[in-house]
Amino acid sequence: MLGQVILSGILIGFVYSLVAVGLTLIWGVMDIINFAHGEFLMISMYTAFWMYALLKWDPLFTLPLASFLIFAISFLTYKLIIKKVLDAPGLTALLATFGLSLFIRNLAQFLWTPNYRFITESIVTDKKIAFGTLIIGMPQMVAALGSVLMTGLIYYFVKKTRMGMAIQATALDRDTAKLMGIDTEKVYAVTFGISGICVGVAGVLLSTFFPVYPEAGALYSLLAFVIVAFGGFGNIQGALLGGIIVGLAESLGGFFLGTQFKYAVVFLLYLLVLQFRPKGLFGW
Repeated sequence: MLGQVILSGILIGFVYSLVAVGLTLIWGVMDIINFAHGEFLMISMYTAFWMYALLKWDPLFTLPLASFLIFAISFLTYKLIIKKVLDAPGLTALLATFGLSLFIRNLAQFLWTPNYRFITESIVTDKKIAFGTLIIGMPQMVAALGSVLMTGLIYYFVKKTRMGMAIQATALDRDTAKLMGIDTEKVYAVTFGISGICVGVAGVLLSTFFPVYPEAGALYSLLAFVIVAFGGFGNIQGALLGGIIVGLAESLGGFFLGTQFKYAVVFLLYLLVLQFRPKGLFGW
């Protein structure tokens, strides 16, 4: 049973990591906290659900559509909101994204009601894989593998491509990057868009085994903040490992103390880490 719990924690941890990667990119490059990050994920989950309910599309086939949609929403969020407050005091951008998150959440409740909705007949539903005594649900396995693949692609993009180098340079020093001819405006817009792709993919993967409802993104957004603080701001590897730690803490806490305490364990661990590593386990 303990092995099953650990495995489940690792699998969900990979999905948490993908959500956190998008947030850590914005935080590391732009020094902005995007409170609407979880709401973008919720929109992705609803995209998967409505494509399934109205057109009978399997959620996995909705991945490109949801990713493009959340990329576009994130890009427009930067152009219409973040760009206006980028040079304002830090609290201004925070409140702007917080207001956006409230607007999206309440709009979703108005349009789709607070009811829980489920995708019950995807190609991975009710399928399992057995490794000896360990049993893995196919939705969780696919979500974990998809999240690892997407995180790897984002890491490669940031570390190996020309735009990725520009993102790193802008994160280190915006003014110097400008002097070197880097279009920091474009870098910011692309970074925001990439963060949207991360939650777009994560939202579709989560919709195959988690309920879809307007408040769905709030929890993942909060956990993503914890993971980013765990791993260090702007650190993709840190977000990946931080997600695994949070997933394990959640699963083991629920197993030993009860499900009502699983998030308490996560936040207690977070507070303990900050006592010794204020910049996160992998921050510098």
